[in-house]
Amino acid sequence: MKSKGFTRFLTLAILIAILYSMGSMVNLVLFTFIFTFLMGRLQNRLSAHANKYVRINPKLILALLYTLLVIALAYVLYKYLPVITLQITELVRQIFHFYKHPPDIQAIHYIKDLINNPETSFNIPKQFNTVYLYISGIGSIAVQALISIILSLFILLEKDKILRFTTKFKYGKFGQFFLNIEHFGRKFTNSFGKVIEVQFMIAATNALLSTLFLWILGFPQLIGLAIMIFFLGLIPVAGMIISLIPLCMIAYSVGGITKVIWVLVMIAVIHAIEAYFLNPKFMSVKTNLPTFFTLAVLLLSEHFLGIWGLIIGIPIFIFIIDMLEIPEDDVLPNNFEEK
Repeated sequence: MKSKGFTRFLTLAILIAILYSMGSMVNLVLFTFIFTFLMGRLQNRLSAHANKYVRINPKLILALLYTLLVIALAYVLYKYLPVITLQITELVRQIFHFYKHPPDIQAIHYIKDLINNPETSFNIPKQFNTVYLYISGIGSIAVQALISIILSLFILLEKDKILRFTTKFKYGKFGQFFLNIEHFGRKFTNSFGKVIEVQFMIAATNALLSTLFLWILGFPQLIGLAIMIFFLGLIPVAGMIISLIPLCMIAYSVGGITKVIWVLVMIAVIHAIEAYFLNPKFMSVKTNLPTFFTLAVLLLSEHFLGIWGLIIGIPIFIFIIDMLEIPEDDVLPNNFEEK
């Protein structure tokens, strides 16, 4: 019972129990970690680049980053929130119009009958009710995100002081427990944090490319579409497939079957860019999972964690792989395939 493996397992079980008991406060924890990790990485990169020319206090760079973030959020809310609201409302109206007045094509009628069947998982009223429940909680999520930004700022400003204070716990009566927490924290940051960073980078790139293509094709409500594509892009593999449904509906409403074909071509091109350029550039070997595992993890994580599971399911799975110390392809024995 004093072995390192058992104490680490016990520590992990306690941490999971604490997180489970926190309920909705888990959103605050996740938001704080994501903001802290992403802003910290950005600060480090800017500091390293700036130090090549002139020595700048990292805290000054951090204060500048958060000032720009707050100004950008305030500007977007003041300038574009009404526009975004109108465009998203129009997008929903167009999707509902397509759903209520589908083209007279046998295949589309068959699909409509399938999704209207309450016994299937595609039940539209049920899905829209789920989406409505998530949207109705946007106010509380926005408040939690704002609190997380403030907490992440204080964490980064007092990072050294926090590290010195928490290091003392390793020399107390339950030192082994806090040593294990430190071990898990490093593993969590190196796996979960980096995968989250990659997902944000890929989602932003996909949203930018998709919006450019849609602008060329003459689509309306580009800001609303860009926001939708970005958030769906945070869902690995499945996000692009999900975004295809509303995009094809809007394309048919705007320009008929020709626009739908162009949208399919656009999705195929962007998927090829993601698969052959973005993933090899951003992802490590360990995060480049087979598609089956990706979809299976997404289904299970959505079942247990809800909408958060679609975003953090893959990072959590990578964290588990890292904890189990599964080797990467380049360190496998040469006769691995023969075995």
